[in-house]
Amino acid sequence: MEVRRIANRKIYEQIAEQIQEQIVSGRLTPGQKLPSTRELTERYQVGRSTMREALSMLKAMGLIEIRQGEGCFVRSPQEAEVEVPRFEHLFTSMEAVVELLEARISLEVANAGLAAVKRTDDDVAALEAVLADMDNERATETVGEKQDMRFHLTLARATHNSIMVKLLETISAQVELTIRETRRVRLYANKEIAGQLWREHKAIADAVSARDPEQAQAAMRRHLIHVEEEIMKHWRRQSGSPAQP
Repeated sequence: MEVRRIANRKIYEQIAEQIQEQIVSGRLTPGQKLPSTRELTERYQVGRSTMREALSMLKAMGLIEIRQGEGCFVRSPQEAEVEVPRFEHLFTSMEAVVELLEARISLEVANAGLAAVKRTDDDVAALEAVLADMDNERATETVGEKQDMRFHLTLARATHNSIMVKLLETISAQVELTIRETRRVRLYANKEIAGQLWREHKAIADAVSARDPEQAQAAMRRHLIHVEEEIMKHWRRQSGSPAQP
């Protein structure tokens, strides 16, 4: 694949735009596997986190599919059904972050209720497996965050609604682009908060297992409001804004 030198400003966006051009022009074809993240990092001479952000942006745009354990694969531009706005100021706009978190709460509360109604025994087993891994690895910041995302995706799949899964993947990609580092540092670097998050996830899974949609929705709402409060505390501290009562 073609690589051009990257300027210093908004590096991950420039990388995403270069790869987007190659997909739209047909130089990268649907189904083609991209080089590994490590190889792309070396080719573009950027850090791994920058490359992950570029790939997350491409995923949010519907141009690539990230398969766990397999890599990144090109999608046809015509398959990008959900077009996600490219918020240029998400890193500096608290208002945009609040809107993103509000959208996530609405979607995931609905997912929790639907999963409680439609879940199978296999879905319950999958959620329990994620909880076990989260419990074993919650002391590790990066791994803890990955298991968190895995839990929410597993729950979305328990809805047995492909559109809900696609919407969650889209929202998650935007979360990765905007607050991933804040979430990791604020939530998973703190053992006390990480423990509370595990208990919140377990409450959601227990309600889904019990086929109790109202309790599942209530548990999800409590969990995400807690996450939002912790993230906003960090943002206010970083921006120097006064804490809210």
